[in-house]
Amino acid sequence: MNFPPPQFPPPSPQPAPLPQNQVRQPRVRFNKHNRNQFSASNAFIAINLGLFVWGLIIDASRPASVFGISRFEYDMGLAREFLDYGEWYRIVSSAFLHFGVLHIGMNMFLLYQLGRMIEPAIGSAKFALVYVVSLLGGAAGALVVSPTALTGGASGAVFGMMAAAVVGMRQRGVNPLQTGLGATFVLNLLFTFAIPNISVGGHIGGAIAGALCGVFVLAPAQWRLPRWSEYVAPLAIGTIAMLIAVTPSL
Repeated sequence: MNFPPPQFPPPSPQPAPLPQNQVRQPRVRFNKHNRNQFSASNAFIAINLGLFVWGLIIDASRPASVFGISRFEYDMGLAREFLDYGEWYRIVSSAFLHFGVLHIGMNMFLLYQLGRMIEPAIGSAKFALVYVVSLLGGAAGALVVSPTALTGGASGAVFGMMAAAVVGMRQRGVNPLQTGLGATFVLNLLFTFAIPNISVGGHIGGAIAGALCGVFVLAPAQWRLPRWSEYVAPLAIGTIAMLIAVTPSL
């Protein structure tokens, strides 16, 4: 799979060494704006990895399974029957459930790359907002397309972040298919339909929610959209996704 390479700044030129009697003492500067610009993506990666390890520990301590599914997967996964019993927390918990090392490895690698690409451009707050809205869109899509299947994974949220970035490129006149991101998005869409046991609804639902968010969050400056739309529009999209997910259970 051809993933977009991480963007690292080129090394700055090293100054010539000063004579021994002219060596400057380094000055420590405290800049309140010098914060971790990848805090949201790093936090989501840490939560996913932490819960994956916690699930392994839980399953090792109580190896009993339900219908061939580990107890942790059964407790965290998403399916319509669980929501019918009022377990709406699964809409969120399922997005932090992964079925194996390859599953979480691929999702976290993509999330890492997308975080380095998008988060510095839009800020951690809006990155987290688009991620959560895409997560809700993925859950809604999975419940619509495959309501009886046990669904889990960060793929819906990751697809949403990819779709938001693709939309942002198009709005700035860049052809995404001529970039590594566009090729990765297309390849993942092909795998979604070609490989069995992949949540088609989860991937497509997350991509739709993320793309709609990208229209507002990554809008070019010349569009002159009001600043509040960058937050209100994603919140409205997330609310609609949530209603789609829970309405059949009411």
